[in-house]
Amino acid sequence: MGIQNRTLYFGDNLDILENRIPDESFDLVYLDPPFNSNRNYNVLFKEAKVDSSAQIHAFEDTWEWTDDTVKLFEGLTKDKNPEIALLISSLVEFIGHNSMMAYLVNMTARLIPLRRVLKSTGSIYLHCDPTASHYLKIVMDVIFGKENFRNEIIWHKNSGGIGRTTFSKRHDTILFYSKSDNYFYDGKAIGELREQERGTFGGYFGKDEDGREYREVRKAGKVYKYYMDEPRNPEDVWEVPQIPERDTTERMGYPTQKPEALLERIIKASSKEDDWILDPFCGCGTAVAVAERLKRNWVGVDISMLAINVIAKRMTEHFPKISVNIDGIPKDYAGAEKLAEKDKYAFQDWAITLIEANPPGGESKKGADSGIDGIILFRDKVDFDNPNPRLRKILVQVKGGHHTRANISTLIGDIGREDAPMGVFITLNEPTAEMKKEAALAGEYKYSDGVSFPKIQILSIKDWFNGKRVILPTNTVNPFKTAQEKSDQIGLL
Repeated sequence: MGIQNRTLYFGDNLDILENRIPDESFDLVYLDPPFNSNRNYNVLFKEAKVDSSAQIHAFEDTWEWTDDTVKLFEGLTKDKNPEIALLISSLVEFIGHNSMMAYLVNMTARLIPLRRVLKSTGSIYLHCDPTASHYLKIVMDVIFGKENFRNEIIWHKNSGGIGRTTFSKRHDTILFYSKSDNYFYDGKAIGELREQERGTFGGYFGKDEDGREYREVRKAGKVYKYYMDEPRNPEDVWEVPQIPERDTTERMGYPTQKPEALLERIIKASSKEDDWILDPFCGCGTAVAVAERLKRNWVGVDISMLAINVIAKRMTEHFPKISVNIDGIPKDYAGAEKLAEKDKYAFQDWAITLIEANPPGGESKKGADSGIDGIILFRDKVDFDNPNPRLRKILVQVKGGHHTRANISTLIGDIGREDAPMGVFITLNEPTAEMKKEAALAGEYKYSDGVSFPKIQILSIKDWFNGKRVILPTNTVNPFKTAQEKSDQIGLL
């Protein structure tokens, strides 16, 4: 089919869908695009300023009017499908140029190629929240055809905010569409037994000659028998609890992580063993992990290198016999050069993972020429005088283009301001003698008696490919823990 099983693509899923995935490749598509359901609904409709330098990053859960969004919007208004052009033009008239509309433009642009890569017998499940589900349903009706709408599934997750001026918000919406009326579906594979119907539904309950109990129902003059020992077709409201915060078997500390039980329902109902599953916003990889456990072929895509690393580690630790192919990351220095030239943010994302750093999140903001691109957490050395060591930060800065001694000076200032004992400067090009001198003059951080680390370390990408590594404390802290390996079957309720 032109793609390899167990593949993680690092990059923009729109680019990968349009240029890397052949037509009719997948039996099932599940997507959970990032969107902040806790965001105030009215804020989404505040007019947003077009910012050509803005960049969509993982975990920010925002969609902005960047140059790319404007181009996508203009392309959609001229789409060869007149219904899509009319839809997008009408939506922007009603909604305005705000974050919600930018989100819908980006989603529409991706749903079009997702239909193309779906087999004629395939299905797609779009996971969203109530702030956008009504708009997305209109978009899905146009792209997949309103006649191919199958279900609006309500995921009652038994968690969420407690309403004070509104009812408590404890559900997400999953829109289920097929590509045609000839699609695979096996709701009974989920395994809810008909025993639950006893005492709840009407009808006559009896036994056959072989002793099997059944429920008999008369409809339009016909008699239907439903055997109690057979699974029944599930309803469209799914009570699947969210993963508890203190769960040690599944929760990985990743934003918006979904429970495996939820994905197991979807994958079992709309695919068979050896079918192909695609998750174009794969996050921490719940969908692909369940697909692997249920013996499906899978492909995942994410724009965050952190997410790709989390998934790769999750898969190899839970399924040690498999090999995961990661596509889109540099394999040599020439590849790193190309990535830095193509997308400096993707290059930064990749570079910080070389030393197992994580994005800084909301702690600090990137500037045009300076700032913090990554953070490594560790604890001070435990000893008699320090039985409860505090959590410390190692700041990481990445430079894919021109650099000078001033960059090292800036990093030194950053670690002083942030009360961080160390910093690492990762550079695509070789550091100058002045940069090395500036780093050496910064001195050392005394970790414990007899153990010290340079306050500033410089790592060039070329040196990294040649085997050089930075020297770091061993007791680093990973904010995204690895969930314990699960058994072959997990409970659905």
